[in-house]
Amino acid sequence: MKMKDGFGLYLVMTDPVAGYEACAAAAVKCGVKFVQLRMKNELPENIISTAKKIRQITHGTATRFIVNDDVDIAIAVDADGVHLGQDDMPLDEARRKWNAPEKIFGLSTHSEAQAAAAVALTPDYIGVGPVFPTPTKAIPDPALGVELTGKIICSSPLPCVAIGGLDETNLSAVLRAGAKNFCAVRAIMKSQTPENEIRKFLRLLEQYKS
Repeated sequence: MKMKDGFGLYLVMTDPVAGYEACAAAAVKCGVKFVQLRMKNELPENIISTAKKIRQITHGTATRFIVNDDVDIAIAVDADGVHLGQDDMPLDEARRKWNAPEKIFGLSTHSEAQAAAAVALTPDYIGVGPVFPTPTKAIPDPALGVELTGKIICSSPLPCVAIGGLDETNLSAVLRAGAKNFCAVRAIMKSQTPENEIRKFLRLLEQYKS
């Protein structure tokens, strides 16, 4: 394992109103530990172009840069890691292709069975969700709800990131259920001032901890 649990906000950047570079810069400024670039239905060259800019912004900072879905793009821009879905390249194959021990490999899980199966694959962390219904996927997975999300997280030996429909109104319930790490997509991506939104979530997390 290359990462400690309890890193809090994991920022997934997808179609941000303020732009990818502005969101990445805000994350770095706020000390967010992870940013993930998720550009669906884009040409690889466009993703690589944006990824190179994000790599420049995050390089040498405490913010690690993760590329979604595509290990080839992650390799091309020397990202800090790649996040794979259940239908992407298998994790063991991705590791063979990107044989770099310091790189981070994340895996999405959408059920108790998938989370349990992930343990044998030893990803560095798993995404658990969607917690609530979310429109960020063309074909969304069924929502798990707070109780089942918490059950999966608490039973997994892996660092877990709760994801899917999280916002200021429901984050505390997910934290109470056992989540240490979380992702809020739309709440931040739809804002013209992502830094303000990031800081709101960081404050909520600190208030919960205290």
